[in-house]
Amino acid sequence: MPQTLKLASAQSRTLSTTAETLQALERTTRKAASQGVDIILFPEAYLGGYPRTCTFGNAVGGRTPEGRDQFLNYFHAAVDLGDTPAGAGEDWIERRLELPRGKKYRGDGTREELERIARETGVFVVTGLVERCAGTLYCGAVYVCPRLGVLGKRRKVMPTGSERMIWGQGSPATLRAVTTEIKSVKLCMATAICWENYMPLLRQALYSQNVNLWFAPTADARDTWAGLMRTIGVEGRCVVVSANQCVKRNQLPAWIAGEASKEVVGSAKQINTVGTVIAGQSHNRTRRRSTITKTEDNHEICWPIPEGKVNGDSSAVEDEPSTALRASLAGSNLIPKTNSAPSSKAQVEENPNADEFVSRGGSCIISPFGEVLSGPLWEAEDEMLITEIDFEDCERGRLDMDVAGSYGRLDSFHLSVDGLDLNPPPQ
Repeated sequence: MPQTLKLASAQSRTLSTTAETLQALERTTRKAASQGVDIILFPEAYLGGYPRTCTFGNAVGGRTPEGRDQFLNYFHAAVDLGDTPAGAGEDWIERRLELPRGKKYRGDGTREELERIARETGVFVVTGLVERCAGTLYCGAVYVCPRLGVLGKRRKVMPTGSERMIWGQGSPATLRAVTTEIKSVKLCMATAICWENYMPLLRQALYSQNVNLWFAPTADARDTWAGLMRTIGVEGRCVVVSANQCVKRNQLPAWIAGEASKEVVGSAKQINTVGTVIAGQSHNRTRRRSTITKTEDNHEICWPIPEGKVNGDSSAVEDEPSTALRASLAGSNLIPKTNSAPSSKAQVEENPNADEFVSRGGSCIISPFGEVLSGPLWEAEDEMLITEIDFEDCERGRLDMDVAGSYGRLDSFHLSVDGLDLNPPPQ
């Protein structure tokens, strides 16, 4: 009997705020569930945002105050999952870390929201994100099971180019594969983030763990990307799912252009993830302010308020939102429209390149024989690729290619990674 699952690659873009993006993730996941999807992948840095075109005022030997303020906004957009700088591994996954006084969980509640979304939809969610931990940001990816919650988390081990200025290096220990079983299909999953896929030794470290489902969230929209994904599929005899954002210049979050104040809605009011209305607040450089969102499961998500976000009263209203209000937010005219197209001819003339793509997408799904099953999807915003996969093709392919086994000449070639067990995890 074929071992089939339905996989989805969400070509979704980061919205103007992290709260809106998390809400969009839920809508997309529910849409995927309605189409029978078992597993969905979201792009690199989807939660928190990939700061495309940003310089952060950085030059060799110097930084600017404006660049530091831009980084401050980006830092506030990142999510706090309650992990430690070194990465607590199983202790974090199993919730064995010390809790803050008076709290039921660590972090800002994003982990708990993702677990709720997976649980309610029945879809296994893998998403790229930017994680803040102490004073450092990490580009990562998290695996969220509908039954068991978070099963693992990656931190990118080698940020590329200017990414090194804003993201820390993750531990190679996070390259450990994650196992699960969905509809009697045994899966060994791993994630290589963006140009990690170009690192031959990193690829071999994942192949050695007998991975049959490979996730590649990325920000690379080059034509060559699909060729790399096909190479990994045929080289590793694994299913490859890649997701990238498709974004026009005028859809980048407002803080990228230093225009965070334009995100103010109405009379200095803001809508957060589940619809709580937050009264306007004046900026105070002496401390960071935040607002609390409560979900239907009574989880609290603490969203920092970036500089220039709102003006006025320092009070905030915390309210338990209704289910109807949650459902209605998608079409509400109260949600900030900062990522929409310019509203006037003057704006278009001011920035004639506003409608150009800064990332063209390119999401795709590849078979264990290197065949393109779906995609690449170019210049298509907020679309989703869905493909049914027979995972026994991974084993059929091992007849003549097993780079971490019979074909690998392990008697002569050896790979070791500090802190990472390369043996296949138990299933």
